Amino acid sequence: MWDPGHYLAFSDHRDRPAHDLLARVGAQRVRRAADLGCGAGNLTGLLARRWPEAQVDASDASPEMVAAARERGVRARLLDVRDWSPAPDTDVVLCNAVLQWVPEHVELLHRWIPALPAGAWFAFQVPGNFGSPSYRAIHEVLGRERWRGRVEGVLDAGSVLDATGYADVLADLGAEVDAWETTYAHRLHGPDPVLEWVSGTALRPVRAALDDAEWSDFRAELAPLLREAHPRRADGTTWFGFRRVFAVAHRP
Repeated sequence: MWDPGHYLAFSDHRDRPAHDLLARVGAQRVRRAADLGCGAGNLTGLLARRWPEAQVDASDASPEMVAAARERGVRARLLDVRDWSPAPDTDVVLCNAVLQWVPEHVELLHRWIPALPAGAWFAFQVPGNFGSPSYRAIHEVLGRERWRGRVEGVLDAGSVLDATGYADVLADLGAEVDAWETTYAHRLHGPDPVLEWVSGTALRPVRAALDDAEWSDFRAELAPLLREAHPRRADGTTWFGFRRVFAVAHRP
């Protein structure tokens, strides 16, 4: 279950990669643009503002996120990304921080890219921080006796490729490719900001598997490890390094 409010608490930081991603999309006239995994719809407007003549399709697999997007006025529909196929006039696709949750997403790229019309653009980014101190801390707590075997679906380093890996996949599909990696140094505020950040994303499978009391206990065990991995500065802020992998495919 996704919590839109928790996820959007860091929207300024979470949204920046989408801006950086779309800056590399060179589409001019766009008939249809798709926002796959639109979440609460806070990024769908980027497509509508950049290509105001385009039909914008937004979808997400989370009922909570779809409801939040509709409250924003986004005409989002409930759809698992695995079930999406491009319409014949789909000229731009944005898939922001979604594919890491789909183990077979490279197979989906093999299906989607050839199905796009000539001249179309497919832009996606995925987190690449699954070997980071925060993830190591999460897996350390999950390995403790109380939690061992209780939770499935927490992402690990095998969830995504690196930039060269995606570049190879897309180039083999005949696309022109722009692929890169960026590590953002997010300056976060609050007493346990990294815990709050991962609670809205990486810990979603943990929250779904535990009751309220267990969830509180799990967070209490994880918090000191995250504080140690990401120490608080004298001014009360915390640096949180976050690596992301980007790829833009253009069908010539």
